[in-house]
Formats: sequence, C-alpha cells, structure tokens
Amino acid sequence: MSSPQRIVNIADLPLRDGGNGKGFQAKLGRAGPLLGLKKLGCSLTIVPPGKRAWPFHRHHVMDELFYIVSGSGEVRLDDRTLPVRAGDLIANPAGAEAHQLINTGTSELRYLALSDIETVDIIEYPDSGKVGMAAGVRGGDLSSASYKALGRVTPADYFDGEMGDS
Repeated sequence: MSSPQRIVNIADLPLRDGGNGKGFQAKLGRAGPLLGLKKLGCSLTIVPPGKRAWPFHRHHVMDELFYIVSGSGEVRLDDRTLPVRAGDLIANPAGAEAHQLINTGTSELRYLALSDIETVDIIEYPDSGKVGMAAGVRGGDLSSASYKALGRVTPADYFDGEMGDS
C-alpha cells in the first residue's frame, strides 16, 4: 500500500460521476483518502448549471461544512433559500437544518464538502419523506456500511412483531 500524500491539488483529484443523470448531476472527487485522513472527510463537488448534487437532506450524526470554491447558486436551509458565491462557508451541523446546494448560475458550481467521519449516520430527506440509515461505515463511504437502509418508516410499538414468552 502506498503512503498517503500530504498535499493534493483539487484540480488533480480523480473524479467520478454522481447523481441520477437528470436533475441530480455532479462530478465527485474524494481528497480525504488520498491525504490519509481518517476522521475528516474532504470532497470536491462540481455541479453543472441548473443541477444539484444531492437531494435536500439532514444528517443527524455527521457535521458538514461547505466551502464554495467557484461559481454561484443557492443553498436551501429548511424553509429558507439563500444565495451563495465563491468564498462562502456554509455550516450544516448534525441535526440542524436540512440543506441542499443548487447551481442557479451559468457556470459550474465547485465546492469542497468537509465532514467528520463517523461509523453511523441517520439521514432524513424532508422532500420525499425518506430516511436513510447506515452503520459500520468505513472511511466515510456510506456504501461500505455493514448495515444500510433507505425508505419510509412506519410507526410501530417496541414489541410489535416480536415473539413473546409463552
């Protein structure tokens, strides 16, 4: 295994396609693993005009901080929509407002997403009523989780469906 770099230029990050190819589109580059970071995530997100990278969501465990590198757009924070531009920092503390960055500009919106790395997270999606949960996450990559689920929760009593003593 090669040793991690200590300096990475964001222009040199390997990028992969993200989104659904429709309203959600982005190029994503993970810097954290290249730098050998274990407790801090750092990714570059590049969003084309008129698109967004992710659905409107709220993390209940992980903090996120976005730094707008270039471009402009809007951030949704619960029921508010605010303009953002290069140089802006946007805080998304765990359990606070749901958030989403939207590229409303005419050029690419580039931002760094910084987050603490946790092994568990609960993610709420207010627009669709979904909840995502993951446990056993390795290296900040939710797809690596030993348990993950995404769906809509149906309320139930604690003992509902459990086998009781006879």
